[in-house]
Amino acid sequence: MNIAIRKPSLGSAATAFLAKRHKLLIDGEWVDARSGKTFTVEDPATEEKIAEVPAGDKADIDLAVAAARRAFETGPWSRISPAERSRLVWRLGDLLEQHADEFAELEALDNGKPVTNARRGDVQGSIDMFRYMAGWATRLNGETIPVSSAGNWHAYTLREPVGVVGQIIPWNFPLMMAAWKLAPALASGCTIVLKPAEQTPLSALRFGELIQEAGFPAGVVNIVTGFGETAGAALAEHPDVDKVAFTGSTEVGKIIVRAAAGNLKRVSLELGGKSPAIVFPDADLDLAIAGTADAIFYNQGQCCTAGSRLFAHKSIYDRVVAGVSEAAGKLKVGHGLDPSVNLGPLVSKEQHQRVTGFLQSGREEGAEVVTGGSTIGNQGYFVEPTVLAQTNRDMRVVREEIFGPVVCVQSYDDDDLDAVARFANDTEYGLQASVWTRNLKVAHMMARKIRAGTICINTHNYGDPAWPFGGYKQSGWGREMGKEVMEHYTETKAVAARL
Repeated sequence: MNIAIRKPSLGSAATAFLAKRHKLLIDGEWVDARSGKTFTVEDPATEEKIAEVPAGDKADIDLAVAAARRAFETGPWSRISPAERSRLVWRLGDLLEQHADEFAELEALDNGKPVTNARRGDVQGSIDMFRYMAGWATRLNGETIPVSSAGNWHAYTLREPVGVVGQIIPWNFPLMMAAWKLAPALASGCTIVLKPAEQTPLSALRFGELIQEAGFPAGVVNIVTGFGETAGAALAEHPDVDKVAFTGSTEVGKIIVRAAAGNLKRVSLELGGKSPAIVFPDADLDLAIAGTADAIFYNQGQCCTAGSRLFAHKSIYDRVVAGVSEAAGKLKVGHGLDPSVNLGPLVSKEQHQRVTGFLQSGREEGAEVVTGGSTIGNQGYFVEPTVLAQTNRDMRVVREEIFGPVVCVQSYDDDDLDAVARFANDTEYGLQASVWTRNLKVAHMMARKIRAGTICINTHNYGDPAWPFGGYKQSGWGREMGKEVMEHYTETKAVAARL
């Protein structure tokens, strides 16, 4: 398929930001990388250069961690009240709202995603996250404990911030994943060194300006752009980092765990997925077809929760395949800055090669390409939204995470819920699953039987700041969002006093 990619003009605010000389944020100052090196950021829709950013490495990470340690132990942040922390975190949400259109444009340009999705999902979701987490700053309570030891005792616990946190952000939702990590860490009183993905560093750098405008003390948030194998590795293994939070592939997550072992720092991981979407024969098919299509094609399929394994009962299989294929054909492909577009490019050449490699593998292993299956145009990293039928679990496209707009449809004819759950659970991942049925008993029984951290009923890719998010098995450790995330950023200290 050939299409002409038209690049709409940027707004004045985003244009002005791109025109700046970009630097690292360390100890409240914008500085060059110690090495003086930079790297190019490109528009994945046109392959054009859009910015140069510093290539931070171990030397810059060392400076950023030292700044975060000073801010945590001796700076004004260490003495600030919970109410003031709450006000500052809330202020970030307000500032982000004021600049929402600019951030949506930066995400669309940097990542390729449709600007409409960026505004409604990424930016608004980030605003909501800061506002929700602002409330937790004043609610991190200990408790008194009625102990049974002989004598008179006053025993209680305190909740204290874990310390200096390294946060490594992925490229698929750059702003929102930063918000998911920054908001609870700041609310709990931690200090941070944040390393955005090298493919998509722009919104993090712009957000650093909002952090300064909000009034956070120097060193509380430090932002170091650079590559994973240099800056990211240095942050994960740094002996003065108390915790590392990572979102990305399972393969890299395992590397993070090994790197963190040196000082046994805490680790939380939000990793890959191969999420099943299960359509039962009694489902509202209009809802299920639209929902399962969105489950895989949203964000070009570059979602860890993407519904990439679609199971349809044999009695409705043909209708589901035809419906999802029709939905794929109606998607408008183009530059993410075009508000009428709903499928942009993949994020990079590397990702484009990965997805097209899986498409070739699927063909070779016998999958039927119902629609799509090819690249689009000669410019940019576009891939057609693709529906593969006649797939089975022995195929790579079914077993492995593709991270692109490719869904593998399989039929089933077993009405036993335990059997349905077995094929849903037949994966090394366990991040999300969706169940599509009108039968509430079936829906909630399946929610119990599927081994995944998040279960959606008659929807997919659901999220809310109050709803804990994370995975089973090789989809990660710990939870983002909700009250559960605060456990990762706090320590529980037990105190006993003889009376």
